Amino acid sequence: MKSLSLKLDDKVFMETEKITEVLDIPRNRYINAALKFYNSHNAKLLLKKKLAKESLLVRENSMETLREMELLEDGNEN
Repeated sequence: MKSLSLKLDDKVFMETEKITEVLDIPRNRYINAALKFYNSHNAKLLLKKKLAKESLLVRENSMETLREMELLEDGNEN
């Protein structure tokens, strides 16, 4: 495990102290769980952003392929 120095706003610190006391868990474990959750949340947001960007990159090619397939279908109906 890595050690670090962390400065918290007084309000955040007091809220954290109240919650960890009620949950009867160490502050360190609570902060680790919070960071794990926040990292997971942000990883999902980054993936969503990446997929949206990649989707835009292939959209024009996909539309062109769809148009070509429709032309092929139209040609087979005769």
